[in-house]
Amino acid sequence: MPLVANLVVIGMQWGDEGKGKVVDLLCPAFDVVARFQGGNNAGHTVRFGDRHFALHLIPSGILHPGTRCVAGNGMVIDLEGLFAEIDGLAAEGIDVAGSLFVSDRAHLVLPVHRRRDHGREEALGEDRIGTTGKGIGPAYESKINRSGMRVAELLAAAAPPGIGDGEGKPDDLSHEQLTAWAERLRPLAHDTSRLLNEWIDEGQKVLFEGAQGTLLDIDHGTYPFVTSSSSTAGGAATGTGVPPARLGPVLGVLKAYTTRVGAGPFVGELTGPDGEDLRRRGHEFGTTTGRPRRCGWLDAVAARYARRINGVGAIALTKLDILDPFDEVRVLTAYRVDGRERRDFPATVAELERAEPVFTTLPGWRTETTGALTHDELPAAARDYVAFIEREVGAPVCLISSGPRREETVLRRSRLAAILDDGLEKIARRPSAA
Repeated sequence: MPLVANLVVIGMQWGDEGKGKVVDLLCPAFDVVARFQGGNNAGHTVRFGDRHFALHLIPSGILHPGTRCVAGNGMVIDLEGLFAEIDGLAAEGIDVAGSLFVSDRAHLVLPVHRRRDHGREEALGEDRIGTTGKGIGPAYESKINRSGMRVAELLAAAAPPGIGDGEGKPDDLSHEQLTAWAERLRPLAHDTSRLLNEWIDEGQKVLFEGAQGTLLDIDHGTYPFVTSSSSTAGGAATGTGVPPARLGPVLGVLKAYTTRVGAGPFVGELTGPDGEDLRRRGHEFGTTTGRPRRCGWLDAVAARYARRINGVGAIALTKLDILDPFDEVRVLTAYRVDGRERRDFPATVAELERAEPVFTTLPGWRTETTGALTHDELPAAARDYVAFIEREVGAPVCLISSGPRREETVLRRSRLAAILDDGLEKIARRPSAA
């Protein structure tokens, strides 16, 4: 077996960092891609050539023939959404049979969960959390409340209307509907923890794929403006049934600026022309909801926090090209809270709302970087920006996205080798600077 077999890929911000492209790019170096949390409230966009895919439940690896894809037990799965995604892939000539494995211990998102999600957001009015309305939070509530329905229970009796005693009880679903779901799901359902551990025993490499980002984690994010699952690296173990010691290093995906969707504190948010320019150039609209994303300069305080929480060993920096036209770029390097400057990330929303950004300004490069394939092709000011991020965050940048397509990427070979080992040659297309 190689020295390093597996890898965890997580987002270091509020999601939407470009994890889908990074996972898609790295897939040739792995045999399996396993998603460990979230539901169809998340979206991964993958572009290569003239093809464009938006995936919500199925891991990005499904676009690579021969790659096994696992929907882990930590996910909550809307079966209507899953089947629609499978049908959409089939229409593009991609058959998931034999490639997609759904955990029999994953919980299901039911219509009652979606209704409750919408109802709560409407009742909160201006104080709404800003959920996607997909029923994800209520489904996780049913799970924790021990009243939900899992894949295994759905399959055990085909149509178990008595499952659950409260929020997760599917009392508004017909016997026929539950039976139809069970029969279509049955060939995909497996004890995926057993499969993953067996595959690792055989020497196969697994890429663990997170959804959302660190600052949306239920424990470590900007609570209560967070998602309902563990979107940090620790969730890879609990969400797949693979022990922590077998997970491998952590690759953090960091956008070259900051965005977030929905409500919640956002220190350094840009509401003027610069923010509009970032949104327009970066096409910052949600993959799942289409909502415009709030934009700001890169927040190194939050990124340092994400590095520590996840144990990030290397960074994949995305959307560097979006900053091309700016005369200067800024990085938020500290917060000023109640007159005191601090470089750590506050625990409470109240502190974050009082925080003022402390910026460091760097010169822009005013040169197009789209499509750059080597580090040396980047202008000096762009290379300086990358080096500044490495110093501030405390981890090396091993990959730089220079455009939305798979092939528009700078691969820094010596830094990638530390986390990919013998998988590097499978993704490298041409030499790049160390």
